[in-house]
Amino acid sequence: MIKITPSEFTTFTKYILEISGISLDAGKEYLLETRLSPLLAELGCNSFDQLYRIARSEAGKEVEKKIIDAISTNETYFFRDMTPFELLQYKIIPDLIDKRMKKKQTGAFPIPIRFWSAANSTGQELYSIAMVIKELFLDRSKYQVTILGTDISDKAIAYASYGKYNKFEISRGLPKDKLSKYFNPVENECWRVKDELRAMVSFKKMNLMKPFTGMGKFDIIFCRNVAIYFTQETRRELYKKIASVIEPDGYLIIGSTESLMNDTTIFKPQRYLRSVFYQLESG
Repeated sequence: MIKITPSEFTTFTKYILEISGISLDAGKEYLLETRLSPLLAELGCNSFDQLYRIARSEAGKEVEKKIIDAISTNETYFFRDMTPFELLQYKIIPDLIDKRMKKKQTGAFPIPIRFWSAANSTGQELYSIAMVIKELFLDRSKYQVTILGTDISDKAIAYASYGKYNKFEISRGLPKDKLSKYFNPVENECWRVKDELRAMVSFKKMNLMKPFTGMGKFDIIFCRNVAIYFTQETRRELYKKIASVIEPDGYLIIGSTESLMNDTTIFKPQRYLRSVFYQLESG
């Protein structure tokens, strides 16, 4: 395995921060070496400097995508931490529907309810949200629910869109009663999300470091376990942009080990049982 030199590590970490927002501290040399080793071999590179120069070249955009795919952490599973999904089912969606019904103009159906999973990885979070929505039996003539998932990784987006998961992935967090209800068995002990659930969601590639243009407004935003890889400066900028695309009375859900305390005052924490969610300070 090709080793990365101190100067190459400095160059590469700055480059990765620039293209993805992911911050790699000193001590992560082995992570770069192991994750980028296959790409070095594929391109016949003898050094990380050579890989960097290819990625920076005019024709290096495909290499850049492969670097992002390799570096991105796609650790996720169905109903991860569970409490955010209980929060959705028992607090957020009922409250949101109540507020939207009170604001509804006469005959103004269906009422739009927009979800966004800002770093959906391989899709388990988005499909978990869809299962919660499905089991609330919302009247489709009254509510138009859209669920968008975005991720910086092309590979993750393709995986999520196809919706096929192996035995290990299915075993992580998915209740048994939901397996037969929402998945069809396919080859090699894999399962694929049923069309009725896949029709509820959409996926697209998005870099959270870029401007949020053409996004519209969202009622509920999941941005879990992604900002932990950013610097404080990029986290602050991220939450400013999230504030620009969330409804004034919308809901932001972050990871169970995350806090906005040191990053922004735009959002205020709200507590419900064991859960914490955030809303705009002026909301």
